Amino acid sequence: MTTAHAATPTRIRPHDLLHPVVAGLISVIVNYGGTFILVFQAARVAGLSPALTASWVWSVSIGVGLTGLYLSWRYREPIITAWSTPAAAFLVTALPTTSYAEAVGAYMLSAAAFVVLGLSSYFDRIIRLIPPGIASGLLAGILLQFGIGAFAGASLDPVLVTLLIVSYLVLKRFSARYAVVGILVIGLAFLLAQGRVDLSSLQLQLAMPVFTLPAFSLNATLSIALPLFLITLTGQYMPGMLVLRNDGFKTSADPIVTVTGLGSLLMAPFGSHAFNIAAITAAIATGRAAHEDPSKRWIAGIAAGCFYCLVGVFGVTLAAVFMAFPASFITTLAGLALLGTIGNNLANAVADPASREAALITFLASAANITLFGIGGAFWGLIIGLIAHTILNGKLPRLKST
Repeated sequence: MTTAHAATPTRIRPHDLLHPVVAGLISVIVNYGGTFILVFQAARVAGLSPALTASWVWSVSIGVGLTGLYLSWRYREPIITAWSTPAAAFLVTALPTTSYAEAVGAYMLSAAAFVVLGLSSYFDRIIRLIPPGIASGLLAGILLQFGIGAFAGASLDPVLVTLLIVSYLVLKRFSARYAVVGILVIGLAFLLAQGRVDLSSLQLQLAMPVFTLPAFSLNATLSIALPLFLITLTGQYMPGMLVLRNDGFKTSADPIVTVTGLGSLLMAPFGSHAFNIAAITAAIATGRAAHEDPSKRWIAGIAAGCFYCLVGVFGVTLAAVFMAFPASFITTLAGLALLGTIGNNLANAVADPASREAALITFLASAANITLFGIGGAFWGLIIGLIAHTILNGKLPRLKST
């Protein structure tokens, strides 16, 4: 079980910057390289023009960057924000049947609901009800696929994956602090040497936001706004807050939900569907790989916010660069960067004999990635784990003190 870290300002020296900045960069690379294709898919099936697509990239990148910057600076914790990946996947199927103006209106209604939720304080109370063992089992299960992905790419790209894994192990043996930094540099150098990342035709073009007047309808409210709210809440906010809690950070969920909800509301007319606290990529920046000293990991949140804003300013151009990296590089990089987090959560999940079996059930259920009624595996893994905990212990979880 981790202990809470006080948000006490500490002196930042130049040598404190490297690891959290690299952690922030890796989280951004993994986000754009791993999931941003869903945004382009949704834009394509919706028939959006290149200008509207670029505006979507601008709005979601700038929004994510500024909210992450503000929250990390304000609370001195690595509060990484991101766009809602499950919501983007949902929009691939939902946008073709709804006008774009009505979709923008639905985005605004969903964002406004998150602002209300954040101001109500109810979400933070729910998060505090979850027993530590269940939370650790859930996070280990969610991250398991990324750990497996670090090795699965060896079937298709054996040389690159082997190079990254061996480099990680050697660096871990002789200089553990530089293991993640090292594999990022080695991997990029290898890809450039092989000519697998072509930057010769890269032209930086400033993105231009395009305002869309929102329209509101009952159909869009029920078919887009409501599912968008539920999917983002269960698939992003809940595991994202548990990542933060499990690494010992104690900022209330309320300001995080309020700020990201307000940011989503302001950016929605420019195309942003939803952004929120990150889950998977947050784990890269909240653990020991970002910095041995937890009080200095907030720098990773600042760095990630800056990188997101940089991508947003240049719109589709830089997003396309990240997406040009081979999938095997992205998955192996993410998996190796998350190894420590997966191991720590597994250890925490089985540390208490009284909750060990319920935590193990949570781990397996969330790793199974069950999808029912359009709601993803994180939610169902948590529900199954809480039911198991209640039955095995004969009582419901009690609210923890702050």
